[in-house]
Amino acid sequence: MQVRARAESAPMKQSLPILLTFNGGYVDTAGFLAFQGLFTAHVTGNFVTLGAALVLGTGGIVNKLIALPVFCLVVALVRMLGLLFSARRWSELRLLLDLKFLLLLAGAALVIWLGPFANGDAWPALVSGMTLVSAMAVQNAAQRLHLGSVPPTTLMTGNTTQLVIDLVDMFRGVSDILANRTRLVRLAITVAVFALGCGAAALLFSTVSMWCFAVPPVIALMATLLRAESQ
Repeated sequence: MQVRARAESAPMKQSLPILLTFNGGYVDTAGFLAFQGLFTAHVTGNFVTLGAALVLGTGGIVNKLIALPVFCLVVALVRMLGLLFSARRWSELRLLLDLKFLLLLAGAALVIWLGPFANGDAWPALVSGMTLVSAMAVQNAAQRLHLGSVPPTTLMTGNTTQLVIDLVDMFRGVSDILANRTRLVRLAITVAVFALGCGAAALLFSTVSMWCFAVPPVIALMATLLRAESQ
């Protein structure tokens, strides 16, 4: 696709993946705290928390059950929208970043208006939580489709594994040190920024409660503006 090729070849500011990574850690942590153990960005973790909720009798079971199908549905819709955008010669990545911003803005408004959530299975928590899951599904899809050259912005297990492998190979001297050093620095920055986002979300949640969700839309807007400048 010509539009996609142009988008991928355009210079991409280093700040864009950093902002996405920060939001990945932030939204996942804030959502976990607000929705009784719901992972919004890393939805496979909901299988673990769902099992724990069933055994311990805690809330948020429905939220965790529907998170994965909602996530998959949004990714499928993003893929279909991408084909439409390309056919119309629109910038797919820019529009996906705009969509994520709008979803995060809507999620923040819902959480601040309807929260806090004493019952994670009641409709206010379900609507708010799935709006945030949808936003992070868009980010994951955008990462997979358009930012494949940078480390994943929401999945730190793979990043940490590759980071350790690269460190070991560099110390053994069996790999291209310069190439691995570049990748190692990227991975280290990604993991550190994700952790920073997690810590910031926990700190703000403990101090301002639901208002901590006002931060992700601001970060998403910054990412959208950066992408617009790079075109």
